[in-house]
Amino acid sequence: MPKKLLLLTFSALIWLTACATGGGYNPTVFPFEVETERLAESPVRTVVIPHVNLGSPSRNHLEDVAPRIDARISSYLKANGYKVLPQRDFKQHWNAAVRAFGDPVDPTTGRVNMKTFSQIMQSVRDRFIEVGELEAFVFTDLVELDVPFNGGLKHIGRWDGVSRRPSMQGPGTGVSADFDWSMTAAVASVQITIFDTDLQRLFVSRGGLDATDAIDARSSTGRYVRRRSLLENNQYLDEGIALALHPLIEMEKYPGNP
Repeated sequence: MPKKLLLLTFSALIWLTACATGGGYNPTVFPFEVETERLAESPVRTVVIPHVNLGSPSRNHLEDVAPRIDARISSYLKANGYKVLPQRDFKQHWNAAVRAFGDPVDPTTGRVNMKTFSQIMQSVRDRFIEVGELEAFVFTDLVELDVPFNGGLKHIGRWDGVSRRPSMQGPGTGVSADFDWSMTAAVASVQITIFDTDLQRLFVSRGGLDATDAIDARSSTGRYVRRRSLLENNQYLDEGIALALHPLIEMEKYPGNP
């Protein structure tokens, strides 16, 4: 066996890909902001989830999984007493407003013209008010961060309230003994921002989901590559969603309490 290669048994591989959260205090929880008084005066129960980001569009590989995550957020909100209006209604009003004001996203740079975005959102809001009930917009941006998996001997990465261990990808069976655990890997979080129909922000927070990079098992020196299957672990997704909506919906065993 080459000196540089530390072979992993099957059980070790299972350990490496397991979730390391398991409750307990996690100092990386996102510092949520919530307008408690305004929500107490005007409770929000009927919402819609836009199909667009509040900020710049997510990276292409995350855009592909966004509808699935939006569906889980919708289910979580409904399970906790919220009425979630069909996203297709938002798309219809949004597309009509884009025809009137133009696309707020520059396709070459991905930058958002916030003046145009605001005009479109005001038009969308007006259409919702005309045709029925709506109390808030729930934006669900998928964001990518860079973190190292260098927490202790178990090589844990922590961000936005979650703890994850790295996964491996490729036909190899081991990790180089001199693998540089200080290297950062790409990870994903969901940021949830809620605006009322006056387009005033009521809430913002973020919850970690999972790594979008994996250890390349084909590399003798050790490096990260993008995972072929992204954000497929529903348990991880649900944990991140619960974190991102706390304390609007109180999360059981919230890890931000020391």
